[in-house]
Amino acid sequence: MKINKTNIQAVHNVLITDLQRRMFKDYNARKNEFGVNDEDYDNAQSAVYRDVYNCNSIQNINDLLLNYSDLFDKADDISHMFTLDGTLNYILSLLLEHAEITKCKC
Repeated sequence: MKINKTNIQAVHNVLITDLQRRMFKDYNARKNEFGVNDEDYDNAQSAVYRDVYNCNSIQNINDLLLNYSDLFDKADDISHMFTLDGTLNYILSLLLEHAEITKCKC
């Protein structure tokens, strides 16, 4: 399913935010283990941006998630995430979470 131009920017934004959060957590947890430095982290961030902005369909996002599957853990209930239905539900949950965060608290 191709995502139209009106919606793709919102999808890219929430996807990048989530993957960045996961990468930061992973980087902090493993930087001493693998000798990863800040330059490696910056390069990984650049790759995420490039990869996400090349996504324009649910299939592309599914492929992306498969490539970054090491950023997800059992607490994320990944058993279904890497299917097309699971990918769609993951994206919808990110969008709903973003909507809740940005909702006016008047």
